[in-house]
Amino acid sequence: MKIMVTGSAGFIGSHVVLRLLERGDEVIGVDNLSDYYDVTLKMARLARFDEHPRYTHVSADLSDRGAMELAFARYRPQRVINLAAQAGVRYAAENPHIYVSTNVTGFLHVIEGCRHHQVEHLVFASTSSVYGADTQMPFSEHQPTEHPLTLYAASKKANEMMAHSYAHLYGLPCTGLRFFTVYGPWGRPDMALFLFTRAILAGEPIKVFNHGHHKRSFTYIDDIVEGVIRALDDVPRGNPAWDGKKPDPASSLAPYRLFNIGNEQPVELLRYIEVLEQCLGRKATMEMLPLQAGDVPDTEADMSSLAAAVGYSPKVPVEQGVANFVRWYLDYYRMR
Repeated sequence: MKIMVTGSAGFIGSHVVLRLLERGDEVIGVDNLSDYYDVTLKMARLARFDEHPRYTHVSADLSDRGAMELAFARYRPQRVINLAAQAGVRYAAENPHIYVSTNVTGFLHVIEGCRHHQVEHLVFASTSSVYGADTQMPFSEHQPTEHPLTLYAASKKANEMMAHSYAHLYGLPCTGLRFFTVYGPWGRPDMALFLFTRAILAGEPIKVFNHGHHKRSFTYIDDIVEGVIRALDDVPRGNPAWDGKKPDPASSLAPYRLFNIGNEQPVELLRYIEVLEQCLGRKATMEMLPLQAGDVPDTEADMSSLAAAVGYSPKVPVEQGVANFVRWYLDYYRMR
């Protein structure tokens, strides 16, 4: 199968590309290698498969309409996984225009490419941040999400609505995945596990927001990749038995589905830090701080819909996942 993966040099994207290549798919990777964080890390991710005979790299920005139209016309992917986005919840406060350019306009160019080139299935990344300050746990796809707290969350909510409209108007099969906190080897340097590890090894204090009382559905990267590919392989066909009542977002008349993808066992942030300390063999000095603007105290994923649809079941406990990350981190930075 020929599959386009946007964000192929990213954390999740590079892992997805590797899994697809391992199973025999042909992959067209799209990435602009933005400098939001360390470009050498992105290049090192790409180096793991850039010379693979079934991988083709397209250096393009999603917001460049001409480049994206050319990529679709030239390579004609059968299916598309859109993982490219301007990441980071708080970065949007300083750089709002790039979020709309990449996450909204860029997504439009991807979904237009899918429409005009008869793509069989578009799987796209959304986020648990769309739940905003909702305190009803666990977060379910059936809950309202009309009040995002950040521009990042608003941009991903826009993706969900755009995809639903294309599924309804053009019959384009679309599956949205609301990612909960993803971690693991080759992760993003702006995320907590990376920041904590770097600071602890340097003997510096770590910033612990909300005084460490967060709970998160930390989800290991291998479990995420498994869910993404299972969702890709299961093309939505719509629900012919739909009776005109309020549609279930996971199964409506249009060939559109929306799923949480995470871990049903949330972990307290202080426990997460404790596991990291054990793996590093060092204690952290913690600077306790209040909750940040736009952040939420807890996240917990209701995984029943994705489990029912594709048999998704995360398997990696946080103790194993953090240990795997630490081994990668030490190996990667000792080689540099």
